[in-house]
Order: sequence, then C-alpha cells, then structure tokens
Amino acid sequence: MTDALSRLLETRDWLMADGATGTNLFNMGLSSGDAPELWNTDRPDAIRALYRGAVEAGSDIFLTNTFGGNAARLKLHDAQGRVGELNRVAAELGREVADAAGRTVVVAGSMGPTGEIMEPMGPLSYATAVEIFHEQAEALKAGGVDILWVETISAPEEYKAAAEAARLAGMPWCGTMSFDTAGRTMMGVTSADLVDLVERLGWSPVAFGANCGVGASDLLRTVMGFAAAGSERPFIAKGNAGIPKYHDGHIHYDGTPELMADYAVLARDCGARIIGGCCGTTPEHLRAMRAALETHPRGPRPSLDEIATQLGGFSSSSDGTGDSDAPDRPRRRRRG
Repeated sequence: MTDALSRLLETRDWLMADGATGTNLFNMGLSSGDAPELWNTDRPDAIRALYRGAVEAGSDIFLTNTFGGNAARLKLHDAQGRVGELNRVAAELGREVADAAGRTVVVAGSMGPTGEIMEPMGPLSYATAVEIFHEQAEALKAGGVDILWVETISAPEEYKAAAEAARLAGMPWCGTMSFDTAGRTMMGVTSADLVDLVERLGWSPVAFGANCGVGASDLLRTVMGFAAAGSERPFIAKGNAGIPKYHDGHIHYDGTPELMADYAVLARDCGARIIGGCCGTTPEHLRAMRAALETHPRGPRPSLDEIATQLGGFSSSSDGTGDSDAPDRPRRRRRG
C-alpha cells in the first residue's frame, strides 16, 4: 500500500503544508530557550491547538512538534532520555487531530538537524547520526505519523543519515534543506547538488525541497533551480513569512497574509507541488495562501524579475549554481 502523501499527490495538483511551529508556540506563551517538545507532555492541549490551527486554515499536511526531538538536541535540556516518549506523544496528538478532520490530512513527523557538525569538519560520525535519527523515526512511527519529514538540513551527509534512518524504520519520508547562504546551504549545497544527492539515495524521498532560509524570493529561486536540474520528483516550498525584524524584545516576520498568498501562487507556478510556510507563518497566513491557490489558475513559470517584483529582491545576486543575473535590488513589498 502506498503512503498517504503519495496517494494525495496522485489526485491533487498541489497540496498545502502547515506554517511555523515555533512562531505559533511563542504566540501561545513558549519562552525563548525552552524546548518546544516538552510541551507535548506538559501542555498537550496547546499542541492540539497548534495542529488544529493548521488543519482549520486548510493545510493538507502538518508537522509534529518534534523538530528538536532528537537526542543530540534534547540533551541541551537534560531530556535526551525522553526521545521515545516526546516523539510518540507528539505523533499521537497529531493522529488524533488529523483523524477528526473529516478529510485526508497527512501527519508528518518532523525531524530537524542534530545541531552537530558532521565529520570530518566536526565530531558527529555518520553512524552516530543514523542512530540519532533512527531512534526518533521509530518513536514517530510508533505514534502513528503517516510520513517522516526531515527539514532544515545543511550537510549532505546528515541528509543521507536521515534517509538511512527512514529506511531502517521502514517509513516513507520527505526531506528539505535550508538554502540560507547566497543560494547555498550553510555547508555549501546548491539546489542542483540536492537534486543530484536525492537521485543517488537508495531510499528516495516522496518529495524534497527547501524550507526556511532567507526570504520567500530566495526560496523560490531555489525551487526553480530544482526544476532546472531536471528532477521530476515533487518539490516542497516552505518559505518564511517575510524577513525577520527585531521588535519589542522579540523577532517579528514582516510578511503579510497578502504577501504569502502571492508567494503560494508563485511557488505553485515555479513547480512546487507541496507549498507551506516556515518561520513567521500563522494560520492567518495559511488561510490567505489556501484561498489564493484555490482561486488563481495556474500560470506560466515566473521569471526571477517577476518574483522580485512581487515578493521583494533577492538577498544575493546568485543562487550558487552559476546564474548571476538575478535582480539584486533592495527588498520591497508589492503590498502592505
């Protein structure tokens, strides 16, 4: 039997993912520096509300509150012994919300980076990375997720380790990298490099793409890079809601719902099949994105200049693949 996400992709032109986990939990009272994953057991009603917010806004897919739920990250909070519990509970809460939705909603088990540097530049071996991800994957599987969702990865070896963990768990998976350094990941991976990496994996992802990064314009340029590299797998676009600004003691993202609606339509026209938001994206943004996707017919693939005009200029003149003719202008917004 195929997985729930693949079945949806067979019948739908596009799917909408969710928004930000951290932003929405901070809005509910999470304190900076605290582990969001501890809320899975300490404040389960808040996690249910987080998931329901995405579903009620129209998301077809939502991620579990387990981004930092691996042993390496939880060790910072003396919770490395609770990987199984925290991931399983997060998944069970997600399953409860999805099953009550009255339509097919995919529960994706979020697996973020370990936070450690891979060998030879750092101390984390490939084998240890596989063990860390596999422990988390098995717990998410036990809790009932439909698919594993590896996100915000920078290093190719860590991406491979997560893929191997998914294979060991016998789970379908998706995987996104964060292209936040002049069109490359922090470890130098370009959009073309990720396509090559994905095509060489023994346990291939159902879909792959980009999340977080700098702004929506940069992320869409990366998505266009996936298409230019010739991949025919479904692409994921999960961009931030604008650019972060420090205001009144906290980080605020300046992207309006109208901006994210424009982004969602452009992402689809760039070739993304799964479209969501990352940092700063709230249910209000998601509702605007869903409405725009449903009411705007598919258009031709936009040019880089058209993307910059609608969403603001790019943060660098190149996406790292050799194309240096992108509009490199001051960021501006067409609306609000």
